[in-house]
Amino acid sequence: METPAARRPDTIAAIATAPGRGGIGVVRVSGNGLSEFARTLTGREPEARVARFARFLDEAGEAIDEGLCLFFPAPASFTGEDVVELQGHGGPVVMQLLLERCLQLGARVAEPGEFTRRAFLNGKLDLAQAEGVADLIEASTAAAARSAVRSLSGRFSEEIHRIRDGLIDLRMLVEATLDFPEEEIEFLERTRALPRLAELRARLEGVLDRARQGALLRSGLNVVLVGEPNVGKSSLLNQLAGEDRAIVTEIAGTTRDALRETIQIEGIPLHIIDTAGLRDTADTVERIGIERTWREIQRADVILLLADASSAQDASSGIDARLPAGIERIVVANKIDLAGQAPQRAESGGRVRLFVSARTGVGVDLVRAELLRVAGWHAHGEDVILARERHLRALREALGHVIEAGEQARALELLAEELRLAQDSLGEITGEFTADDLLGVIFSRFCIGK
Repeated sequence: METPAARRPDTIAAIATAPGRGGIGVVRVSGNGLSEFARTLTGREPEARVARFARFLDEAGEAIDEGLCLFFPAPASFTGEDVVELQGHGGPVVMQLLLERCLQLGARVAEPGEFTRRAFLNGKLDLAQAEGVADLIEASTAAAARSAVRSLSGRFSEEIHRIRDGLIDLRMLVEATLDFPEEEIEFLERTRALPRLAELRARLEGVLDRARQGALLRSGLNVVLVGEPNVGKSSLLNQLAGEDRAIVTEIAGTTRDALRETIQIEGIPLHIIDTAGLRDTADTVERIGIERTWREIQRADVILLLADASSAQDASSGIDARLPAGIERIVVANKIDLAGQAPQRAESGGRVRLFVSARTGVGVDLVRAELLRVAGWHAHGEDVILARERHLRALREALGHVIEAGEQARALELLAEELRLAQDSLGEITGEFTADDLLGVIFSRFCIGK
């Protein structure tokens, strides 16, 4: 069988630090037989896993830059191949010159995520761990970063492997009994097949629940503030953000364009969008802002529909009737300080109404709590899994097969087949059963140099 290294023998190189100027810049190189590559570039024999000061030389032997050279021989490296890291000064010109020198020595520019892809193909990481690398880089909250580190260290994969091993053990027992149909009922009782299947189902349900919570940590919710002009949308945004991000005046129509602010509640990123007030207007600029409001509404996960609790004329019901179906909405009755009302949460006909004062902040905690409820968030401590949509899909499929296996438990052939399908679904998470085109999509979203 052809090995991954045999399929991809070429050397790749990329600038591994972010674009722009910095104190340090890193060029990373991965391939086979890079000892000679490093010797030519630095004029000295590299030492394995030792940081050495070196001058990085051009083809005429003149110094391009100077810094540290690190050499990691295969297989004890990130990619499983020889890896050379050149740490120089972080100017964009000098980094580009250093990269061009690496290309002169036979490397090619790495594709996005190609270093991590090689680590996966060479067995240094499974697919869930590899995705943890990208999730750690992209984490927008501390909770998301901690969860990504756990995935990178293999915690998520270990849980998947434990459930998969349980499925394999049960499959072995079932398939060993298929040749003895007269013993089927006795087998189910003797091996506690049904209780073991129920335990696997419970473990899968627990992992899926924690993965759903992790998906919230990863992507958050789009929350759009909607209402007539001057009902307090911008004031509510400022209260949720904890600072004055939007201009607030008594003049209706002050907000002309969508203003986005990302906040955290219990570690969940919430992308709050303040929009132009909805009303009929002849003002060209305001009308464009209202058109953009409707576009933001179409992309919303949650709509906060603001009403004026101090006004006898509440137009929120008219706006509510025009909102698209299927998007969660919460009515926020603002300005209770002017109406002489107390903060409260009321529910009628399945619709939640919160009474708050965005000017004073009274009752705004009700809004935060309601957003968490709508998101389906409940605390899991440090056990949340930073899942992607493909992980959720695979877990749901595996759980569906386990449930079907329980319903087909008296027909051992069908039971064995459902267990196999569940095992295959879990294998997609760690990359044991993954199509090459899916790998291309996954790694193409990584950073260049990672």
